[in-house]
Amino acid sequence: MGNSGLTSNTSEERKTNWQELYILVKHWRSDLEFYKDDIRFLQQLIEKYLIWITKKENLDRVAGIRKKEHDLAISCYELHQNTTDHLGVIADFLEGKGRISESEFLSRHGKLETSMSDFVKDFRESRKEVFKVTEYVMDSEELQNILDS
Repeated sequence: MGNSGLTSNTSEERKTNWQELYILVKHWRSDLEFYKDDIRFLQQLIEKYLIWITKKENLDRVAGIRKKEHDLAISCYELHQNTTDHLGVIADFLEGKGRISESEFLSRHGKLETSMSDFVKDFRESRKEVFKVTEYVMDSEELQNILDS
């Protein structure tokens, strides 16, 4: 998330930086759309194998993952909304119609950047956990034998 392009001295540099920020935030929004689809895939994967689970221990593990995936989907949705709003603010600055101070914008941008970074970290951890638990459940429930037949 690092290169935020927030240093500027002249009016022309500032405009270039606003354009860079706009492009950066558009990338964030695009990434969030990918994450949304990936979360939906993982949720469907969990649902697909849920019907084959018989052991309470495994049901409990899967229930925990389902909750985390649900929370992650909500976070993704909220971040997507925030990036869309943030793009509007940047567009206003590009058009010379900034409605908030530049320092307020930079503060909000920093918070959004931190939120994006935290979300990506949580997403990656969740994805690893889904695959780890899926593998464990398949082994312990002997699901592979059922699926192969």
